[in-house]
Amino acid sequence: MLSESARMTTAAEARFRINEPNSLPRSVKVIAMDPLSERAVAELSKGKWNRASFLTASRFTSAPRESERFSMKGWLSDLAGRTRDLMEEIQSADLVVMVATVGQDPQAAAIIGETCALKRVMTTVLVLGSQTKSDAALTKALGQLRPHAAMLVIASAEEYLEDMLRALRA
Repeated sequence: MLSESARMTTAAEARFRINEPNSLPRSVKVIAMDPLSERAVAELSKGKWNRASFLTASRFTSAPRESERFSMKGWLSDLAGRTRDLMEEIQSADLVVMVATVGQDPQAAAIIGETCALKRVMTTVLVLGSQTKSDAALTKALGQLRPHAAMLVIASAEEYLEDMLRALRA
């Protein structure tokens, strides 16, 4: 009797092999949600990545009042400060990774999360600062961010962010 490994190398099994290269790497958008996470995202952007773009929504202050006009083009930007259109950035993404800090205002996560849901783009939120904040602050942050992410990860340290992005094939 052939072992499983030997059987998989037979001509009969070879017909099931796919002889094409793997698909293209993911297009990942990494978005800082607040000024504290922006520093960590800026540091990450210096590394070598496949197809990752690094952006910030940290200048987003609040939702507009009913009487105000709102444009998604004005508050998302790259790390050099150039504004970016949220819809275009999400449309070109396979995955959006939001980086948020416990104790900061995560309002932008709602808009980004809803846009991702509309465009059927997977979302992940990486949460920083859990070791320096109270359990109550962490619980509040997780409650605010959870509705906007398919995966929510508490990063024990900023170094974990790089490992996580590599695992997500950024």
